[in-house]
Amino acid sequence: MDPTGSTYALAGAAALLAALLPRLLRRLPVSVPMVVVGIGVLVFALIQGLPDPDPMQHSTITVHLTEACVIISLLGAGLALDRPVGWHRWATTWRLLAVTMPLTIVVTALLGTWLLGLGAAAAVLLAAVLAPTDPVLATEVQVGEPTEDIESEDEARFALTAEAGLNDGLAFPFTYAAIAMATAGAAPSAWLVDWLLLDVLWRLAAGVAIGIAVGWVLRLLFFSARSQQVGLAERAEGFVALATVFLAYGVTELAEGYGFVAVFVCACTIRAAERAHGAHKTLHTYVEQVERLLTMVLLVLLGGAVARGALADVTVAEVTLAVLVLFVVRPATGWLGLARGKTGRRERAVISFFGVRGIGSLYYLAYALDKADFAGADQLWRVTVLVVLGSVVVHGIAATPVMARLDRHREKAAVALHGTTDAATTTAV
Repeated sequence: MDPTGSTYALAGAAALLAALLPRLLRRLPVSVPMVVVGIGVLVFALIQGLPDPDPMQHSTITVHLTEACVIISLLGAGLALDRPVGWHRWATTWRLLAVTMPLTIVVTALLGTWLLGLGAAAAVLLAAVLAPTDPVLATEVQVGEPTEDIESEDEARFALTAEAGLNDGLAFPFTYAAIAMATAGAAPSAWLVDWLLLDVLWRLAAGVAIGIAVGWVLRLLFFSARSQQVGLAERAEGFVALATVFLAYGVTELAEGYGFVAVFVCACTIRAAERAHGAHKTLHTYVEQVERLLTMVLLVLLGGAVARGALADVTVAEVTLAVLVLFVVRPATGWLGLARGKTGRRERAVISFFGVRGIGSLYYLAYALDKADFAGADQLWRVTVLVVLGSVVVHGIAATPVMARLDRHREKAAVALHGTTDAATTTAV
């Protein structure tokens, strides 16, 4: 079979699926990623002439495809958030980043050492890879399109969206720590100072600063009187969205900062300007379509990798670790991080449980393995794919009914307190 023709055919089928599946599955307890991964498994199992989508064999392609998908998704997440950035307004997000994420990394690294016998560098890498929640596959539990109302978002959806937007970039310092341990040695004296100064302080500061700067310049361009006369943001939304992603990410990478952080911060900076302007919704719609297409392609390839033997050598210990990460580690650390916060019991349980893992995890692993040699790379891939597939299935099945039930409880609480069905007026249930 001609690999060029089959590749184009798969891309076309993915585009068609991206358009049809969200509408067909809207009311069913089945997520789009679940169906697409299943299609990928069937296609690659039945059609033997297709190229082998082994992520280790095609590491460079894997890095860049997953990278593109994540940065597009981060832009969409930042543009979708109605709530202005603030210490108190984003308190739930700060707790998830400052408490839940570090605890998840520590516990996962210990489990990797204990259950899988991983060395220090590989254990830290596995923990860094599996720690961040995913902005790509978590659309069912995230906020919708942007609105004019800054109080429109319920706490659970807002927290999961903002967390996914920020912790994808914050996983990078730990990924770089694993790379440094693999190349310079596990002894902290060999890499700790450089890691703190460059990979933590400089790269994070550069990502935030450049994201704000690029966002500020772009919002002046998009919302100036002259640009509104020509309808720049409305009539050229594709170019505007791509310019935002490429400028924020590219400039930050040139400065050796964290491009993921910059893209999300840039999106939030643009969103802060003219919140009632229809351009935000226009841009978000375009970004969502591009993200959906890239996601379909990657999920088909992920299913293909499974069909071609990515999990052929999986062990009981690897399955056990994946189950613990999804059902114990994230829920427990999420609950601890949100304890004594402003979330109610039900919201806290939902936020803690829906720590969706996805494309970001695949990116970090592919990136790290491309930069350094890690013992047990095959095992790291198996565990990561297991966790991502488990998240696709478990969170995909649970998302629709759980979020619907949470909304019903919130509406009842709103009626009891305010005599209105406006669920956004009640933040803790």
